[in-house]
Amino acid sequence: MASQLDGPGQIKLATLDEAGQQLQRLHAVVERYALAVRTQTEAGGFRQQLVRAATPLAGLLKPQFGVIADVVTAFVLVASRGGSEQVKVRSLRESVAQIRMQLDIAVTKVKEKHAIAGEKPEA
Repeated sequence: MASQLDGPGQIKLATLDEAGQQLQRLHAVVERYALAVRTQTEAGGFRQQLVRAATPLAGLLKPQFGVIADVVTAFVLVASRGGSEQVKVRSLRESVAQIRMQLDIAVTKVKEKHAIAGEKPEA
């Protein structure tokens, strides 16, 4: 049974799709940072890259998905905080996983809430 979405649902799904793409970029930066920490190379420039990658994502999600935007903001706080590099990498990876999970849940909820029931074929 295929269902279509109403206008607001389509807009929300487009927002979530764009957020997923930005999250992939953010995850790539986190993994490059983790590799730099693991190989003990210079990792100082990654802090700014993480903040620059996460800030537009928070801005994109804030109008419609404020709770997910708050999780992204918490990611920015973890990225900008000092401390052990390994602990920071672990926290950043957990934050990316949490954001991804929240986005997946939001997609499911949008599809449920904004579905337009189509005609059912007779069996």
